[in-house]
Amino acid sequence: MKKIGIDGFVIALLCAVLVAWLYPALGVMTSPVSLSLITDVGIAGIFFFYGLRINPTQMKSGVSNWKLHIVIQLTTFILFPALILFTMFFIPNVSGNLLWLGIFYVAALPSTVASSVLMVSIGKGNIPAAIFNASLSSVLGVVLTPLWMRLFLVHAQGGTAHFGDILLRLLLQIVLPLTLGFLLHRVLSVFAEKRKKPLRIFEKTVIVTIVYTAFSQSFAEGVFSDYALSTIVGVALGMALLFTVVYGVLKIICKLLHFSREDSITALFCGSKKSLVHGSAMVKVLFQGIASSGLILLPIMIYHIIQLLIVSVIAGKNSG
Repeated sequence: MKKIGIDGFVIALLCAVLVAWLYPALGVMTSPVSLSLITDVGIAGIFFFYGLRINPTQMKSGVSNWKLHIVIQLTTFILFPALILFTMFFIPNVSGNLLWLGIFYVAALPSTVASSVLMVSIGKGNIPAAIFNASLSSVLGVVLTPLWMRLFLVHAQGGTAHFGDILLRLLLQIVLPLTLGFLLHRVLSVFAEKRKKPLRIFEKTVIVTIVYTAFSQSFAEGVFSDYALSTIVGVALGMALLFTVVYGVLKIICKLLHFSREDSITALFCGSKKSLVHGSAMVKVLFQGIASSGLILLPIMIYHIIQLLIVSVIAGKNSG
């Protein structure tokens, strides 16, 4: 199962949704301990360790391949949102629809880090460029994702906090830990490298907990009762189509720019990915107080599974 992208993390995510459906009470209770408060601390930890792993030397050495970087970052932060906005233009009653908010959230997110680099490595692509772009995308996403989402936050059901409050939470929970980790890279990078596996488990545990609490709140409020199974299937098909279109556009661009095979693989694998880690963490910051955060997370969870399945197969073929 792992060869086609179904690893323990994907199974844990699906189990978190199932448990949230069966036992939502634990995810919404506030005493004796609040899972929401625990995940707030966990989010800061995730971005602190992200900062520790950003290598300034690698970032500097990767700047020279500027055409590849521009293609990947423009795809991640411009092409994806443009495709969804174009689609939404032809669909009535999109304004205020939380499922469409979640779909646009997928488009606004940065690329993945670990899985992008791993898949580029398996597919025999340009690994240094993959590391550079994955790291750059994570940093840019801290700023660009909230800016894109500001277009839609005012339409969310139940309302949202003022954007200034969102920026403050963003600074405290994400920007500050990320910056602190980056500044401590020289001092603690060896520590983080030696404990890569435990830190990865910590990261995934926090994400699974966020997914559980988000879906618990949504199930407790009956948010999903307004959506038929056919709608969820439609979202899954839409996410698969989104991946296919972006991947196809990237292939055309790589040919037009005469990228090498290694650079093309890096562009395809990094440019078509979206980060569930950032999506789960930022949903707590951007949509705090919205009962339907589970609904907003649903599209990125589906996209995450689809991208793992498809890219794992493609990477395996390229490695042969």
